[in-house]
Amino acid sequence: MNASKDSIAVSVVVPCKNEEGNLSFLVDEIGTALSGRQFEVIVVNDGSTDDTVTMLAEMQSSRPWLRHISHQFSCGQSASVRTGVLHARGDVIVTIDGDGQNNPKYIPDLVDALENAGPATAMAGGQRVGRKASFSKRMASRFANWLRGSLLKDQTRDSGCGLKAIRREVFLQLPYFDAWHRFMAALIVREGYKLVFVDVVDRDRQHGQSKYGVLDRALIGLPDLIGVAWLCRRRRRIPVVSESNARDEGSSK
Repeated sequence: MNASKDSIAVSVVVPCKNEEGNLSFLVDEIGTALSGRQFEVIVVNDGSTDDTVTMLAEMQSSRPWLRHISHQFSCGQSASVRTGVLHARGDVIVTIDGDGQNNPKYIPDLVDALENAGPATAMAGGQRVGRKASFSKRMASRFANWLRGSLLKDQTRDSGCGLKAIRREVFLQLPYFDAWHRFMAALIVREGYKLVFVDVVDRDRQHGQSKYGVLDRALIGLPDLIGVAWLCRRRRRIPVVSESNARDEGSSK
């Protein structure tokens, strides 16, 4: 559905690098999943060297809800997510990986779960079941999630799932750093908001290869985990804010 600038409810942010083959079907799957809603899809092209630019330009001609934003050179997945958030116009932002493994059919479930939970809840996160990954990756992921949960108390067993629905105004409050996208649950809890979760099922990658290995994630993730744990502990109390207007109070007497 074509949405005007002022009526967009959901912005779907798709970070990608050299995912031409997967985007060719993923973009339309997102459109189908959100049919009947006011939405936009923002593909953030992180310095791709394949034919992503040409393909997306062709797709935009018949899909007015599709936007394409490019980084001149690769800056990483976290930077791509942030670029999408800063350009988004929807009240709710959904993130989904560009490799096609996250299934867009769960997007409405995430958006509905977030809306039904009320304003005190800022994120509906996907939690993968029946993961399509090698045994070594699954074991490494289980250990990493256990370690992260022990340190961060972020209420999720699967922080690595790319499918998330987050209120935009809260997204913009979060401190940014590389690997930011892996710690959304902890950062949102740090701001004093609640979380809800939806079980999702991943798919096999159809085109290309994963850009991360088990060792890559472990070596990169440990310093970030320690840093986020420190950051969370430095937030001692969440302010409860109210505003009084003395002039209004005086005029009512």
